[in-house]
Amino acid sequence: MKFRNVLDDIKIYEAGKPIELVVREFGIAPQDVVKLASNENPKGTSPKVVEALKANAHRAFLYPDDSMYELKEALSTRYGVQSTQVVIGAGSDQVLELISRALLEPNDKVLMSQVTFAMYEVYAKQMGAKIIKTPSYRHIVDEFIDAYREHKPKILYICTPNNPTGDAITKENVFKIIHAIDKETMIVVDGAYMEYAAAKDEAYRITPQDLIGFENVIYLGTFSKAYGLGGMRVGYGIANETIIKALHKMRPPFNITTLSLVAAIEALKDEAFVCDSIALHQQEIERYEAFAHTHGFEYIESYTNFITYLFPDTMDSTEIADRLLHKGVIVRNLASYAMNALRITIGTPVQNSRFFEEFEKIIK
Repeated sequence: MKFRNVLDDIKIYEAGKPIELVVREFGIAPQDVVKLASNENPKGTSPKVVEALKANAHRAFLYPDDSMYELKEALSTRYGVQSTQVVIGAGSDQVLELISRALLEPNDKVLMSQVTFAMYEVYAKQMGAKIIKTPSYRHIVDEFIDAYREHKPKILYICTPNNPTGDAITKENVFKIIHAIDKETMIVVDGAYMEYAAAKDEAYRITPQDLIGFENVIYLGTFSKAYGLGGMRVGYGIANETIIKALHKMRPPFNITTLSLVAAIEALKDEAFVCDSIALHQQEIERYEAFAHTHGFEYIESYTNFITYLFPDTMDSTEIADRLLHKGVIVRNLASYAMNALRITIGTPVQNSRFFEEFEKIIK
């Protein structure tokens, strides 16, 4: 059987290792495994969401409301936009896929940061597009504008805060990029971690309402991070109605489950849970910054719920990640991004203490 040639150049996305794998391979009890690899909310899910799921579990046999009316209305109220300007995806990943399928022809170009979310590249390559990357992993305005002028890409991705590095770009600089790009290029502002950036520094807060007036810009958000619904797979895109109508033509029916809709609607109501989650993160990330200073290696200032440790040549991120894994501590090795670095989700105080304990043994 002959598959499409574009598949030859696509790497399978490497997800964070699950707890079950560590239990199977290393014989470690599940309660002794600390997962700090996938940027999940260490506080779990809002208790109000859990109760809503229990109350609606009997509806699991029903197809969901494919109009997603209630969730769209809740998002439109939250962000001050129209419900017709919202598209819902199975995670924001699916909205990324819809964008690529709706826009890209073979040999079109897609522009992104040197190190950023891997699925931008995967979805683009599936459509036969060519990938253009800036020289730096950070979102530097002049690099994006220069690359745009040279290559005229069909899609330009701004991931802020950026995954997997954790850095961010200010709203002012996002606008500089937008104003330098013509209307034939779609600009995707991926705000999966925006709740954390906004809480840290108002200069980095970007909302859908900030961008809705641009005819070629879409904002992406997710319930997987601050809202603690990674397992429910709910994301969204917000843009003008012309963009949203085009994406709906690519969207499969019933792409969100009945219970996922219940969870997302209820999660939006519990803002206190989100605030508590961010407060815990802000408290605990200071321990990671202090640890790096004490042990003499660098980190990227984070605007997300994770931190990226950068190692000198005397330390090997692959070896460190593997040895941590054997101790039941799962982190994300960034060697596949050509970085000698680890991305570590900020966990609970107990989880973080376990990481520091095992990590210190290794680096000594």
